[in-house]
Amino acid sequence: MSEAPRILFVDDHEDTRYLITHLLGAQGYEVEAAETVEEGLQLARGGGFDLYLLDSRFADGSGAELCEGIREFDKTTPIVFYSGDHPSRLKKVLDCDAQGFVLKPGLDALPREVERALAAAV
Repeated sequence: MSEAPRILFVDDHEDTRYLITHLLGAQGYEVEAAETVEEGLQLARGGGFDLYLLDSRFADGSGAELCEGIREFDKTTPIVFYSGDHPSRLKKVLDCDAQGFVLKPGLDALPREVERALAAAV
């Protein structure tokens, strides 16, 4: 049996990290969560993730900065944004070579978008 796809989820809200970690975990994904841009970059540098799932705003930076930081050392792993910001306000975020966007809460759409991004990366 193959290993479960690994997802790094970075969001500054503890309740959202808990909810999404459990939602995607129930779908068969292994989810590791981080709270800040710095923590997200540190974990991402460790490698081994099949997808990055990012919020757009953090106390220590933005989702665009996190995305750009990841792309400095990982050009191929899919990045999906999961944010409450409307996509029209997120041009910089979407310009960082992300593969998708889900508007919060989007609990029905999120697993489908994760699956789509992972399938496209194969």
